[in-house]
Amino acid sequence: MRRSDRVFRGRVRPHPGIRVAFIAALVFAIGGAAIALADSDDQHSHTGAHRAQAGSSSASAASPSWRSTPRQAWTTTNVYAHTKAGMFTSVTRRARYLIYVPDSRGSGVYVINPNTYKVIRYIQTGTMVQHVVPAWDLRTLYATNDTGNSLTPINPDTGKRAGPNIPVADPYNMYFTPDGRHAIVVEEAAQTLAFRDPHTFALQKALDVHCPGVDHMDFSADGRFALASCEFSGQLVQINLRTETVMRYVHVGGSPQDVKLSPDGRTFYVANRFLPDLGASGVQLIDARTMRLVKFMRTPLDTHGLYVSRNTKELYVTSRAGGAISVIDFATRQIVATWKVPGTPDMGGVSPNGKVLWLAGRYTGSVYAISTTDGHVLATIPAGISPHGLCVWPQPGRYSTGHTGVMR
Repeated sequence: MRRSDRVFRGRVRPHPGIRVAFIAALVFAIGGAAIALADSDDQHSHTGAHRAQAGSSSASAASPSWRSTPRQAWTTTNVYAHTKAGMFTSVTRRARYLIYVPDSRGSGVYVINPNTYKVIRYIQTGTMVQHVVPAWDLRTLYATNDTGNSLTPINPDTGKRAGPNIPVADPYNMYFTPDGRHAIVVEEAAQTLAFRDPHTFALQKALDVHCPGVDHMDFSADGRFALASCEFSGQLVQINLRTETVMRYVHVGGSPQDVKLSPDGRTFYVANRFLPDLGASGVQLIDARTMRLVKFMRTPLDTHGLYVSRNTKELYVTSRAGGAISVIDFATRQIVATWKVPGTPDMGGVSPNGKVLWLAGRYTGSVYAISTTDGHVLATIPAGISPHGLCVWPQPGRYSTGHTGVMR
């Protein structure tokens, strides 16, 4: 899925073309039955929450004075309470509203004007750029150049490159701890989580994890631990952020992908692309205290990305081979809508006002702008060979925990 040219524990990771063929074969074999299994935007808009159908900074920048509370109560009212429409910081208010699209089979980021649906710029990065990640303090965006072993800084105020590449080993993905003290560079090929200075990116500690394919994660409501997925071993790994050690491994089976905490902080939602024992893809709900599976929801084939709606009431779930988006209601823990997308929806984010879901089409070379009112496709925009970790910026919220713009 990630590095086509690297040997991984005795096996070579498949070329994206082979993966496309595999997905097509899987669709043919399991096919449409998977669907049946499913139980001009202004960056400074202060409009109310949308309705869904039934549906760092640079090394020289000063660190902000605000810090997240390290010990939130377990019954936190809403993890995403500060990410609703219009809730910008003074930093994000001056950022230009743009869509950043890394081409994982290339060496650059396409920049799209969301009002015209046109590519306006191409930023040269390093090889195999995978994600565009907002810094914890919201002042800089970083393109993670996987085999290029570097980060490319981007100035969100101008939408242009902000300086030379920063040497960092194997940055497939990147996150920031909720307290802002560490960047966590996900070295997927090395099975390592590298704790780094969030400004200079100097290595602080390299934590080896014994589960192949570590790539996505989210954090507990109190910021004490992280939960990361390991897609090639069917496991999750829980990391103690105080001691920077592994707490435990949790077997969930299949191929776990994106991880997202529920607004009440009690449940981790885990996208699982395919569970052979069930013959289905879906979303697993993991109790945040016990790490036990409490529910499974079937979705269309090849479940991958998880995105919280702007009103924080729904979760958008992408299914690549299934060509669909499932909408989960957090309150009822039920799928309330399934939207078909003519392509392979992968990663992305929600527009600042919540009206548009922006997604990269990983295996179709396109970007999709999708209405969150009824799921219809507003635009399809060509963007490279294999658009991947798309970032919508700016986003409401106090700080970023990384990935493609997970805000709190």
